[in-house]
Amino acid sequence: MIIPVYNTEKYIGEAIESVLNQSVKPMEIIIVDDGSIDNSVKEIEKFGSKVKLVQQENKGAAAARNLGVEMSKGVYLSFLDADDFWTQNHQDVLLNAFDKDPNLEMAFGMVEQFISPELIDSLSHLIRNDLKILPGYHLGSMLIKRNSYLKVGDLNENLQLAEFIDWFARAKELNINTKMIDKVVYKRRIHTTNQGVLKKEHLKDYTSVLKEALKRKRENK
Repeated sequence: MIIPVYNTEKYIGEAIESVLNQSVKPMEIIIVDDGSIDNSVKEIEKFGSKVKLVQQENKGAAAARNLGVEMSKGVYLSFLDADDFWTQNHQDVLLNAFDKDPNLEMAFGMVEQFISPELIDSLSHLIRNDLKILPGYHLGSMLIKRNSYLKVGDLNENLQLAEFIDWFARAKELNINTKMIDKVVYKRRIHTTNQGVLKKEHLKDYTSVLKEALKRKRENK
């Protein structure tokens, strides 16, 4: 499994613990630090040989995940954002789906959003009613066969946002056999430094992804 990290010293420890506490543990935990300038690396180093730490200059989350995939050796691939965490049954629930269906290539579980404790009351009050358990079409709630992931290809490193939307669109075009499991496997943290907040100037990435998907659709007719 792969965790990209960039300036998340407050949360990375909890993220790693959620992987170590799995009822079925992944064979490897690869953490790619994307040029953090806070104490993220020091927090990661506290876990010693339980994790494999790789560092790169700041290139973005997509590049960090791509490097992690390149270094990984498992039959399956899974991911976690450094400010979120897995539920304890994440691996068990998703692996069980593959046991039941040998033809399955990619499985997702449900995502539950939560308000980070340090978020001030005035902000948390505004979004509390919007918190829902949703089908988790999210990298962190996904387990996928390595060969199927490689068939789709790398995440687009030119995108700062929507890189997974772009990747998932390509997976759908290839008819990757997919299943959504009706169990929560991922907890997504809402806080003031979410990437969607920090990278508003990259919101145009969503438009670019849509245009590219439409272009591929026309070319494949």
